[in-house]
Amino acid sequence: MDLATKDDVYSKYHLKRVINASGRMTILGVSTPRAEVTDTVAHGLNEYFEIKDLVDKTGQYIAKLLGAENAAVVSCASAGIVQAVAALIVKDDKELLYALHASDKYVPREIILPKGHNVNFGAPVDTMVSLGGGIVVEAGYANECKPEHIEALMSADTAAILYIKSHHCVQKSILSVADAAAVAKKHGIPLIVDAAAEEDLQAYYNMGADIVIYSGAKAIEGPTSGLVVGRHQAIEWVKQQANGIGRPMKVGKEGILGLTKAIELYMTDPKKESGQEMVIKMTPFMSKLNALNGISARVVWDGAGRDIARVEISFDQNVIGKSAVEMVKLMKQGDTAVYFREYKANEGRVDADVRSVSAPQLEVIYLKIKAIIGQ
Repeated sequence: MDLATKDDVYSKYHLKRVINASGRMTILGVSTPRAEVTDTVAHGLNEYFEIKDLVDKTGQYIAKLLGAENAAVVSCASAGIVQAVAALIVKDDKELLYALHASDKYVPREIILPKGHNVNFGAPVDTMVSLGGGIVVEAGYANECKPEHIEALMSADTAAILYIKSHHCVQKSILSVADAAAVAKKHGIPLIVDAAAEEDLQAYYNMGADIVIYSGAKAIEGPTSGLVVGRHQAIEWVKQQANGIGRPMKVGKEGILGLTKAIELYMTDPKKESGQEMVIKMTPFMSKLNALNGISARVVWDGAGRDIARVEISFDQNVIGKSAVEMVKLMKQGDTAVYFREYKANEGRVDADVRSVSAPQLEVIYLKIKAIIGQ
């Protein structure tokens, strides 16, 4: 797409330009794939395939790249949760496949989830489980979950354990993925790991998870899509859901091919910016912010342990006359909207994720902050 065409999109639909300092967020379109990926998407749009063959063959290719038994591309990570839950409830039962919510047939439906993982990531986790026919059973407490808390809830009604690996979740005093995998293996219960934004596409499978779910558009920087990878039979059951609850969640041929190409590039030619490189990029920006009265900036690292450095910007309301919550709103106004990670705004702070922000855009952010506070 040339510059003129890009400009036409903004003018034709009266769209606001966005500087994405919040990270790989769904509300902003997540990420911008490389040219090789968009070329593959365009090619896929203009070809015909036997879709089941495409799903199977690309899944085999991805599984080989990742050293896993099986894999499949789905429409997004949240659809991956729904279909993974349904897969482990339905298995090979055709009646349930075609009538998951209408059938009153008894099968194990309880999905054990650490209480601190029952979060809203843009939609509630327990809604995704319910869509898949499951019933959430919360283990432990909001700020603590140990292996024994999960074991205490296991029964003949348990279909799976679900673990959410995310910055949205409580990190303190929560069992690790490896701990959850050990409990699952001990009791012969499958483990689903939702690792939507995680960067390591092999770690959780290697720890013993039966199904691991990733967003295709976040760390991998593919088109809007999701990846489910895991044990052969479990993934076959996930693919089977295309004829059941997964039908309205189907991914197109272009998404399947685009994500497969993105994973190939991610594993063989990542060209990934390191956390230290992010620090170097953000240092001049922080220096300028720290020169403003009532503004302070420092480096913070990703709360979920990823190699991601961010700028934490603190706003002193007594000096600038505006709260962080007000600053967040004002930064979104005007011809160019600036989005921060605003989870800590009620504490007077926001984080700026620089992965998708250029040096000139950092200057725009600085000047906008400076203008808003009148300095």
